[in-house]
Amino acid sequence: MSPLAFIWFLLIGVLISGYFILDGFDLGAGVLYPVLAKSEADRAVIRRSIGPVWDGNEVWVLTAGGALFAAFGPAYATSFSGFYLAIMLVLFGLIIRAVALEFRAHDAAWGKLYDVLFVLGSFLPALLYGVAIGNVVGGVNLDAHGDFAGSFFDLLNPFALLCGVLGFVHMLVQGAGWIALKAPAGTDLARRARALRGKLAVAEIAVFALTSVVLFVAVVPGGAVEIRALAVVFAIVFLAASIGALKAPSDLLAQVLASVGCVGLVGVAASTLFPNLITATDPAYSITIAGAAGSDMTLAIMLGIACIGVPLVLVYHVIAYRIFRGRLKKEDLTY
Repeated sequence: MSPLAFIWFLLIGVLISGYFILDGFDLGAGVLYPVLAKSEADRAVIRRSIGPVWDGNEVWVLTAGGALFAAFGPAYATSFSGFYLAIMLVLFGLIIRAVALEFRAHDAAWGKLYDVLFVLGSFLPALLYGVAIGNVVGGVNLDAHGDFAGSFFDLLNPFALLCGVLGFVHMLVQGAGWIALKAPAGTDLARRARALRGKLAVAEIAVFALTSVVLFVAVVPGGAVEIRALAVVFAIVFLAASIGALKAPSDLLAQVLASVGCVGLVGVAASTLFPNLITATDPAYSITIAGAAGSDMTLAIMLGIACIGVPLVLVYHVIAYRIFRGRLKKEDLTY
């Protein structure tokens, strides 16, 4: 394995972490939309809290997909063809979510329909992302050519569904934390979101502990066990700390700690996969980092582009979040 291939493996992990941190909270807020919002004012707060940032957040998943295509073409081909139906469901969810969110403010007569589409469009990606990662880590049915040889229902195996639940609950934690952070201070919506966030964080730690036990004992007992164990401890420490931070004067600390915990979740998946990119049920057919990597020249050129593009994206996010920082006020609720 070349050093450049290893760097790209780490870079894709960073991009996926960035996506789960950023788009995770607005997907979670969308799923919690009918749970926490008790009035039209509450619904307006939730929509407005993610309105200025949701489209920028989704850039990270596009960048991760592009990076996989550029650096590890065979892995890109296998994952995007083998998970075709699941990917189409995710894209369908993202499309109807975007349409519902944008049209909701301009067509009140269809408001209830747009609300349903907004929730459905948030629910599908929030659940299916974790299912996809569970399959890639736990193993999929590949043939000797690296093609997916199973069906859509093979992807709905117990371990993948457990990972789907874990990813889903984490996004709910992020969503509830974001609503608590952005809702007007002292409102019932902020209090409900903060209380629900604490309960969801406890549930996430429980699901994560169960998933880790299944991963170590039944699914992938070998591999980089020490690094994986450190990633598990890292995630649990920060997720637990985010619960304790709920008593802090600001909701920002709990949100940041949970976001750092997300890096641990991705670290568990990455350390389990290594040195593979896609694990096959037959280890001989697994797609490895070394086997799927492009030429060193290609990786070097793309790395140079990434070194320019990723910082620009980060600068954009810093500017956007700085402009829209702070809690919402009544005059802001126009999205």
